Amino acid sequence: MNALLSVSDKTGIVEFARALHALGIRLLSTGGTAQLLAREGLPVTEVAEVTQFPEMLDGRVKTLHPKVHGGLLARRSLPAHMAALQQHGIDTIDLLVVNLYPFEATVAKAGCTLADAIENIDIGGPAMVRSAAKNWQDVGVVTAADQYAGVLAELQAHGKLSDKLRFALSVAAFNRIAQYDGAISDYLSSVQFEEEKLNDAYVPERSAFPGQSNGHFIKVQDLRYGENSHQSAAWYRDLHPAPGSIATGVQLQGKELSYNNIADADAAWECVKSFKLPACVIVKHANPCGVAVGTNALEAYGKAFQTDPTSAFGGIIALNRAVDGAAAQKIAQQFVEVLMAPDFTPEALEVFKAKANVRLMKIALPPGGDTAWKQGRNAMDAKRVGSGLLLQTADNHELELPDVKVVTIKQPTQEEMQDLMFAWKVAKYVKSNAIVFCKGGMTMGVGAGQMSRLDSARIASIKAQAAGLSLQNTVVASDAFFPFRDGLDVVVDAGATCVAQPGGSMRDQEVIDAANERGVAMVFTGVRHFRH
Repeated sequence: MNALLSVSDKTGIVEFARALHALGIRLLSTGGTAQLLAREGLPVTEVAEVTQFPEMLDGRVKTLHPKVHGGLLARRSLPAHMAALQQHGIDTIDLLVVNLYPFEATVAKAGCTLADAIENIDIGGPAMVRSAAKNWQDVGVVTAADQYAGVLAELQAHGKLSDKLRFALSVAAFNRIAQYDGAISDYLSSVQFEEEKLNDAYVPERSAFPGQSNGHFIKVQDLRYGENSHQSAAWYRDLHPAPGSIATGVQLQGKELSYNNIADADAAWECVKSFKLPACVIVKHANPCGVAVGTNALEAYGKAFQTDPTSAFGGIIALNRAVDGAAAQKIAQQFVEVLMAPDFTPEALEVFKAKANVRLMKIALPPGGDTAWKQGRNAMDAKRVGSGLLLQTADNHELELPDVKVVTIKQPTQEEMQDLMFAWKVAKYVKSNAIVFCKGGMTMGVGAGQMSRLDSARIASIKAQAAGLSLQNTVVASDAFFPFRDGLDVVVDAGATCVAQPGGSMRDQEVIDAANERGVAMVFTGVRHFRH
């Protein structure tokens, strides 16, 4: 048996090669990999010896040769193929171990030159991988270090690879090639080429929206059905999920997550992780129906549940602090579909043992930082339309206090300003048109998804009344500006004394005058948060 090893990432390759050698497998290799194996005392034959042709053009040409591809592509079951190999003195290659030049890592570096990007496009590696993967019935193709152990286990146990494993390796290989080619296409079609600047140090400007978008996602699981029972569905994740995203979560117990569970859980988790203080978010049908901050998980949950107990029934609950025994006992008193938190104490897990159907999800909070990825957020949002896709940068804007502009005679108190910032954060995650009343670090009434902002405000008021909460002396946030004074009047009539809105309407002055007339404070945030 012959194995050809040619890897850019040499993690684990020496140990793997040593194990192959111990099994009596002849080692072939190229360039740096061959030198490394030789230094480690392993008998290795350079590909140049096999091809009788030297590596050339700085390693650009070394494996693109009939003696390599013939050895990979020949079908062992066809006498004509084997006769052709014999005629031309070609040995079969039975195991190919290849990982590719680090193109993705190269272009991800700040200041990457076009020359560096181009140089890190692998040619021979993908060609060999495709040849081996196509001939999967005869050749095992290994494209990642985490496959080494499984391959060795079968070789040591049976002296060969099973059809099942070879096919799985082939699928993984073609997937890797698709990802690699997609990354190259994404990069090159994003380059804003400027011929006059072309030199070895040229760092091209790149569009956030390339000429071709090549999305690649890995299936997490098939789902029982989609949004409705007559629809089929599956859950996919990014190739490299951001830390603190729902795709990194681990289900500790409960029934299998449904399509709607995952969608609502994501809405809740994205909202709750935006708070620094202990917070709880309860989501129903993609909208937060209760949000609150507190001194701990128990208090935050109690306040959030109080907003709208009716909607919270069968809802999705997310906390940004560990769930302890006290919080678990309180939450377990209601019907909950999914409960998410960074951790659960042993006491909390014991409480939910009696609620075997409750889905517990453990998700680590993101580390935080200066990028969307470090914050556990998507860099891009996508929306499917008929035979097309709308792509946009994700709404990752975070309002800071210096950005807030008071536009009325009356100034918000310090307490009101704190509640305004809280209300604004919540409104960002409520479907448009959004109206959110808050007081004391909790939502008092949430109106979502209406065609009219007036109706959203009325619904928020109705929900507050149903929950036994007063909207008197509350603050209110709107996700978009008030185009007329009637939007302001309806929230003030409901009891609000302080209003946050983006501003930017042609009738801003009319609305400011109305706020002064009604004796309320109003601030402009300068940013809108449509969420459709």
